[in-house]
Amino acid sequence: MKKYCFGADIGGTTVKLGLFDTEGNILDKWEIKTHTENEGAAILPDTAAAILAKMEERKLNPGEVAGIGVGVPGPVSIDGIVPHTANLGWGYKEVTKELTERTGLPCKAGNDANVAALGEMWMGGAKGHKDVLLLTLGTGVGGGIIVDGKILTGAHGAGGEIGHIHVEDQIEEHCGCGNQGCLEQFASATGIARLARVALAESDEPSLLRGEEVTAKAVFDALKEGDELAKRVVERFGKYLGTAISVMAGILDPEVIVIGGGVSKAGWILLDYIRKYYKPYAYKSSKETEFALAQLGNDAGIYGCAKLILD
Repeated sequence: MKKYCFGADIGGTTVKLGLFDTEGNILDKWEIKTHTENEGAAILPDTAAAILAKMEERKLNPGEVAGIGVGVPGPVSIDGIVPHTANLGWGYKEVTKELTERTGLPCKAGNDANVAALGEMWMGGAKGHKDVLLLTLGTGVGGGIIVDGKILTGAHGAGGEIGHIHVEDQIEEHCGCGNQGCLEQFASATGIARLARVALAESDEPSLLRGEEVTAKAVFDALKEGDELAKRVVERFGKYLGTAISVMAGILDPEVIVIGGGVSKAGWILLDYIRKYYKPYAYKSSKETEFALAQLGNDAGIYGCAKLILD
């Protein structure tokens, strides 16, 4: 009888690891450094070693472990192949095959935002729902789509890349993906800060943001203090994000739209500005779709990775 499984959420700085029982209870969690030098050659060997060490520490034999679920920041095919990931230094990488060879355990892999969405559906802000759209607002804008309880991977492993929907023509800067005018350039933490710096440069009106380090958190803190310039910045952010979500909802018709990532720490006031611009543009069947804040924080990925194995 399989009793346990592992989740491994591979990020550009750390690999977050979790040991779960098959009921979804997290029994242990820890992190190891992501060594991205030499084209990330050490990442999977380090991850495998960390899992094997935990099995030895917990005195688990392979027959008790259902497998390892893995989240990767980039496209992942249904058979666990990663064509490229800028943040890890990988080119073509057969992730699941290599981890299975190194550990002797079954392995499944998915895009990190998609597995985070699966985690939120399983044990977080979307619990009880099977059709979910998750957006993670952090350094970039990630997206995860769950349809009938399953990740929508897409033909190239890139399903859910809502951050790269085109939302603006009048911009000279390029997104990290190489295109211009992506949602990520306006709705991520870095995008919100950029909007604020532009607003400060275009006006000499008093603002709590002047003379301070301009961050997304600073913008929302100023908004909560009634700062008018910060309000205009958040209005613009809300319009970009709300209208983009309305497009996605028209295609997917989710039961719930979950907002996560570092920016979501602003709380419910964030959802007020998104819904303000979502509702007028949403298709009539989707106008009343529920919005929720993510609940699992940085653990969403490892929960989703575990769920990959248990499904």
